[in-house]
Amino acid sequence: MPYMPPGARKEKIEDYAAVCRPVEWGEKKKRSLDGTRISLCVGSIPSANGGEVELEGTASVRKGHVVICYFQGNGSSPPPRLPLLSQVLKLIHARAPSNVQYTLVALAYRGYWTSSGRASQSGIELDAQAMLKWVAETYISPDTDIRLVLWGQSIGAGVASTAAATFISGQQDLPLAGLVMETPFTSVKSMLLALYPQRWLPYQYLHPFLWNHWDSGAALRTIAEAGTRPKLLLMPATRDEVVPPIEIQKLESICRELKLDYERKNVIGALHTEATTRREGQDAVANFIVNATTDD
Repeated sequence: MPYMPPGARKEKIEDYAAVCRPVEWGEKKKRSLDGTRISLCVGSIPSANGGEVELEGTASVRKGHVVICYFQGNGSSPPPRLPLLSQVLKLIHARAPSNVQYTLVALAYRGYWTSSGRASQSGIELDAQAMLKWVAETYISPDTDIRLVLWGQSIGAGVASTAAATFISGQQDLPLAGLVMETPFTSVKSMLLALYPQRWLPYQYLHPFLWNHWDSGAALRTIAEAGTRPKLLLMPATRDEVVPPIEIQKLESICRELKLDYERKNVIGALHTEATTRREGQDAVANFIVNATTDD
């Protein structure tokens, strides 16, 4: 839903700059794997010596670098989410080792914000891989210990898990340290069956005709087969009015079955879009990212 709310595609980063400080954001335009023009919001806190925010992978004064790639939910665009993402980034910096720099990159799917094209699962999968490819090309350097974290909210958790499964199979130079799944569901088919369990309704039989089939369960199984597994955070909202509770139970069961290193954090009383608007959820994401990217 890239056009909801009205005016979502005309949002501007500068309109949110004041509330995001000291995090500084910039827009980066790239080409997806099929040539479609896509946009990224790239943000970080300037280094203590007064250096500028790193948008092009310039040399960092820090020894470590963690890049967090964010995949949004179904509606709106990245700029209105920047204050929330900035708050999490500030919490991370307050708790992380001083020799580590953190950069957050938010993808505007094709058809969203200033990205061209029309949204589709196959296209968004290409966009996600293009963003991860750009991160590797931009930030990998011989003198930097770089680590990657993927963070997806709602349908973005499906995008993030699918991207992680694809990326982890082919990219060895950029270690995937963590995967955050905020208010996730197992798959679109699973959601359809959960929302319409009645056998006398036709909906549960129509899943072969769905346009999108995001399947985090299948993605987790692919991740489990990888040599180096990332840590996982499952973060449901206890009053989620969109995703039924059975979905997080299914994902947790899959994680246990596959012996994945995961933790679950319930955000008590939160609705579907409120998990990380609350301090409890922000703390959970920040703590997880610091722990997942810090050596024991």
